[in-house]
Amino acid sequence: MQAFDYDQAFSRNVGWVTEEEQRRLRTARVAIAGLGGVGGFHLLTLARLGIGRFNISDLDVFEAANFNRQAGASQATVGRTKVEVLAEMARDINPECDLALYPDGVNENNLEAFFAGVDLYVDGLDFFAFAARERVFAHCAERGIPAITVAPLGMSAALLNFLPGSMSFEDYFQVAGRPDLEKAIRFLVGLAPALLHRTYLADRTRVDLKARKGPSTPMACMLCAGVAGSEALKILLQRGKVLAAPHGVQFDGYRNKLARTWRPGGNRNPLNRLAIAIARQQLGIK
Repeated sequence: MQAFDYDQAFSRNVGWVTEEEQRRLRTARVAIAGLGGVGGFHLLTLARLGIGRFNISDLDVFEAANFNRQAGASQATVGRTKVEVLAEMARDINPECDLALYPDGVNENNLEAFFAGVDLYVDGLDFFAFAARERVFAHCAERGIPAITVAPLGMSAALLNFLPGSMSFEDYFQVAGRPDLEKAIRFLVGLAPALLHRTYLADRTRVDLKARKGPSTPMACMLCAGVAGSEALKILLQRGKVLAAPHGVQFDGYRNKLARTWRPGGNRNPLNRLAIAIARQQLGIK
């Protein structure tokens, strides 16, 4: 087996980044909570970018229902913990990678440790992990840690960045203290106000927010990883334009469309309030 050489392994990144920037990526630490639909692809994409340090968490194991979209999901990994499988895959890319594993997920007991020394947070939590997501983004806001979330919706990727000194996750989504179903609606509307994915849903019965179920595609998850990786590069290297919430971006591969949105006030914005009201009506919620 050939001995691992970091400079050789990531030499093809150089050109799009400088040699000095590649060295900076090598010492950067990124936290990723959730390694399912998008989180696993985020980890592997950033590992291939040459980022050398990660804190990763997930409390779930792989199952057959993950096969259509999740990095690491296969017959060989059914029943294995996602955090261990993805850690192995990242180390196969970079054996020198410094990985701190949190197999119990992110909770009140390990939040400080999970974010210790972190330069950037990339969200990989399940759509319906409302309490964990609120906790994590609030911690990032309090500690001045930039945070990226890219949602896989249909065959699209919907990006929001929450940066130090800019609008916070709670300021944008306005979900604190609300019932879970209301949180789901507000999260869905806030993530992608342009709703580019809405027109081609083939079977609406497969979307059931009350049961915490919805369809997914591998294309969306991979698009999300590309978008998140590009944003991570800009944030960590402090170059390039980075849009912060209430600005958002959605690219839809099915419709070949790109939408840039700006929702001052987030879900308090009249356009978002109207979309939330329509969603409530469609779901029969008062």
